[in-house]
Amino acid sequence: MPADEDKYPAASGRRRFVKGVVGSAALASVAAGSSAAINTATNPSGAGGGPTQYVGVENTAGPAPRGMPIIPIEIQDGELGGLWPEVSERTQGGRTITVAQQDVGGLTYSSTWFQYCGVQGFPSVKPEAEADNKFLAAGGYDWMSEVENGATLTVDMFQDYQEWGNTIGRAGLGKPASATWRNTEGSRPLPVQVLRTPELPKMINGEGKYSDIPGPVRNFLEAATDRNFMAWLNKCTHFCCTPSGFKSSGYSGAENAAYCQCHQSIYDPFSPVQKQFVALPRPEE
Repeated sequence: MPADEDKYPAASGRRRFVKGVVGSAALASVAAGSSAAINTATNPSGAGGGPTQYVGVENTAGPAPRGMPIIPIEIQDGELGGLWPEVSERTQGGRTITVAQQDVGGLTYSSTWFQYCGVQGFPSVKPEAEADNKFLAAGGYDWMSEVENGATLTVDMFQDYQEWGNTIGRAGLGKPASATWRNTEGSRPLPVQVLRTPELPKMINGEGKYSDIPGPVRNFLEAATDRNFMAWLNKCTHFCCTPSGFKSSGYSGAENAAYCQCHQSIYDPFSPVQKQFVALPRPEE
């Protein structure tokens, strides 16, 4: 099995925006990462799967095969949300399909980034789904006890992000929050981690220890972040758990990272990487 292929349980203000759990083996023979690959059906009963290039927070330890995908930030009137890609119709292989994708910082951002671990079956991840793109508070951190669950996260909740810390790891790396995204009546929303961090400008500029971040990834980061906010889908790529979050564990190597408590996978939000995986097809209606 390729290193970046998913493993699943049997049951289970800078903007440059210029439908089974196991994937089919009958993947379309198209160039990996192309717009055609992103939206080619992998079997007759599904849509929108195939080889997909994405940018995520890197998996640095544990059994997870790859990182968790980054969600571009949108801030409107001080409220935090995530960008959903532009929706359009295309004809491929004699059929008309609906896709959600757009250019973000020179890379193709697509709804297929989130099609793994059962998320591909959420009605809210269908390209044309009507959903709330605001980030709604979901608890998980002591500071969030003062925020009502389901309230929209706002910029002013993170004013102390340059000093914030808990008893884990090093203070001053940023302030995290747990949230839900793509909220819609009768559908499970997507779990999200939000982080406001003073490290983002250094990452974007490739300063110091961030000099190894490739240019295309830095360009994406510049377009996908705002006011030092970043976010990612909080769904572990190993056995599909919901990680406990950033600076949530004193487990060795996880003190200043995001940690999945189920099988000790560690994700470093300060190490964004561009990877490829096989996006699973959405169920047909």
